[in-house]
Amino acid sequence: MVKELITLLAFLFTVLMILWRPRGLNIVISAAVGAALVLLSGSVSFTDLWYIFETVGGASITIIATIVMAVVMESLGVFHWMAGLIKARAGNSGLRLFWYVNLLCFLMTVFFNNDGSILITTPVLLFLLDHYGLENSHKVPYLLSGALTATAASALVGASNIVNLISMKIVGINLYIYTIMMSIPTAFSLFILILLLFFRFYKDLPSEINTTNSIPAPEQSCMPGISGKIGKLNTRVIVFTMLFALVGRVMLFVASYFEVPIELVAVLCSLLLLGWRWYHLGKAPVDLIKSTPWHIFGFAFSMYVIVCGLHNIGLTDTLRHTLQPVVSGSLLQSILLMGTLLTLLSNIFNNHPAMMVGTLLSTSMSLDPLALKAIYLANIIGSDIGCLLLPTGSLATLIWLHMLKQNGIIINWKKYISVTVLVIPAALIIALLNLGLWIYLVYQ
Repeated sequence: MVKELITLLAFLFTVLMILWRPRGLNIVISAAVGAALVLLSGSVSFTDLWYIFETVGGASITIIATIVMAVVMESLGVFHWMAGLIKARAGNSGLRLFWYVNLLCFLMTVFFNNDGSILITTPVLLFLLDHYGLENSHKVPYLLSGALTATAASALVGASNIVNLISMKIVGINLYIYTIMMSIPTAFSLFILILLLFFRFYKDLPSEINTTNSIPAPEQSCMPGISGKIGKLNTRVIVFTMLFALVGRVMLFVASYFEVPIELVAVLCSLLLLGWRWYHLGKAPVDLIKSTPWHIFGFAFSMYVIVCGLHNIGLTDTLRHTLQPVVSGSLLQSILLMGTLLTLLSNIFNNHPAMMVGTLLSTSMSLDPLALKAIYLANIIGSDIGCLLLPTGSLATLIWLHMLKQNGIIINWKKYISVTVLVIPAALIIALLNLGLWIYLVYQ
């Protein structure tokens, strides 16, 4: 009984510290303390740690490597160049600017990952919106819609979210199969999400914006911690870098199809891009190494230790006995149930532990392969899209809110929920229904 109580309290303590972050406490410290308590309680043995490392390691390496690639591109001025391109395309229309901002955030997540998208596009958007001379109240529609799009888009590509990758390994699904089963349902849902956001913010968007000033040459990276000047933008270098990133993304799918560990491809691509940056700018990658969020691995590992402890004390068994009769029904019913459950768990406890619990629960139900894949994908929709209902549901959203606060922009819960309550439930239900319909049409 003592072991169970300590494990449960460690979990609740960790979630509270992640959401509260007293004095800006790094989330990895909270997770590590919780994991240490779980280990001391005995609910997770030291022999379990190697299995957890194997489960979390590859996903963490892949995400960190893709973030490194995105940071290299930012340091070369790629996203500054994109800001200029958006300005040219949007002209003086605040409405067109809305669509281009969301397109940028969508592409950043699809080609990299949601955390990298938030870390890089947020300062780029702040730079662009400051250049337009917009007041903070007029910046909110662009920043909030961009953050929601960036996080929700991680459901489209398995490699765009660390929780997707971790659970993919447990379920035994590769990027190739994930894309076939998930791309159509989530792509349509994302379009509906952005469309609903546009209608919600239509009256708040400025009809005309100031375009008299040209975007100045970048004096330095938009990201803190990256040293030196970017210098004059070189279009050929930028295009080459973007093409390389595209090829690198495609190679992840090729590697997955041929059962080559995708983390090896991700690391190789990031090293090549680091070398290209060193050659082009003559800068050693020390500043990039320092600015890379290495704590992602420690956070993911610690959270999985905690969730493994919950699993070992019988949490997933209790949930399985409760949900098994319902999940054993129709496939659509199972998809709707698990997607809704993961939405609730993500908004209460954050999507990282919620998705891990959902994955362990799904694999314990003795489902046939198709049903397991379908429920896993429903879990993804709940943890990547449904989690956005509350600002505490996603780690990416918490990072985003912290970055905005550092720049003097406060989006409180009332403002946030007044938007998400109108758009997230609709996008969630559409994605889940589309998933059920797509699986029926393709696999039944």
